[in-house]
Amino acid sequence: MHRCLALAERGRGKVGTNPLVGAVLVRRGEVIAEGWHAGFGLPHAERVLLDGYHGDVDPEDVLYVNLEPCCHRGKTPPCTEILQERGVKRVVYGMIDPNAQMAGKGIEALRRAQVECIGPFERARCEWMNRGFVSLHTKSRLWVTLKRAQLRDGEIAAPGGASLKITSASQDRWAHEWLRGRHDAILVGVQTVITDDPLLTVRSDRALPSPLRIVLDPHCRIPPGARIISGALAAGTVVIVGPEAESAKCRQLRGRGVQVLEVPLLDRRFDYSALWRVLMTPTDGFHGIASVLVEGGAKTWQSFREEGAIDEEVILMGDG
Repeated sequence: MHRCLALAERGRGKVGTNPLVGAVLVRRGEVIAEGWHAGFGLPHAERVLLDGYHGDVDPEDVLYVNLEPCCHRGKTPPCTEILQERGVKRVVYGMIDPNAQMAGKGIEALRRAQVECIGPFERARCEWMNRGFVSLHTKSRLWVTLKRAQLRDGEIAAPGGASLKITSASQDRWAHEWLRGRHDAILVGVQTVITDDPLLTVRSDRALPSPLRIVLDPHCRIPPGARIISGALAAGTVVIVGPEAESAKCRQLRGRGVQVLEVPLLDRRFDYSALWRVLMTPTDGFHGIASVLVEGGAKTWQSFREEGAIDEEVILMGDG
């Protein structure tokens, strides 16, 4: 199952609102075939594995998968069908699918077909990996991690609001690999862009996916020269604007390849129910997201707290 999870990670940042799934076929303790869900709309892990494995499946072979095989027909055919067609007789699964269309129906279908199903197995690890996907189907919103850095006295900025370097190099490495590199998107308010002009990219010695960059910008105040909307970074940036944002500036951003999405306002801040729908809904060129790392600034943190939309909070403490 741990190998399934390692394979599933290869889809990070590519599957949109779909789950991260890996599959492994084992014969007498040896792995003989592997597969993973590589991208939104592409075949599921079990189908990738069996389409790529041209040998016979023996009755004693065991197929491991971190999420129960699907039994409904959507963008791809049901995985339960190809498992039966290829003669898979034993399945070990990590977790039940939280999607109401599934919710154990895949396991039921396999058992009716005389396929032995064992699980959930390593459920906590499997659910943690797909916590964004679980949140979409149980809370109707993204999984939200709030990250902030502060000095021991609580300060987050220099006098006058100027940018202040707080974290150490080791903290930065950890945050890039285990926070930025494990979320579908990094979110900041427009004031952070105005003040810091951040890149919002992942810097690591390891090959990690590049999350989307999201800016909450009700009035489209983002500076035209901001780095996240310039050059190659523009295509991976999403700017969320309100209904009264300057249309000419929005068109200019779209011309650079920036995704500009409109969300209504409530009491001068975004309607979060509408924000979730926009970010969870795949459209042309945007496959939706399941998790977001909120990095700042203070007003953005406060708005998420007031909304009660924080699942995890990480505080990096500086020595100053």
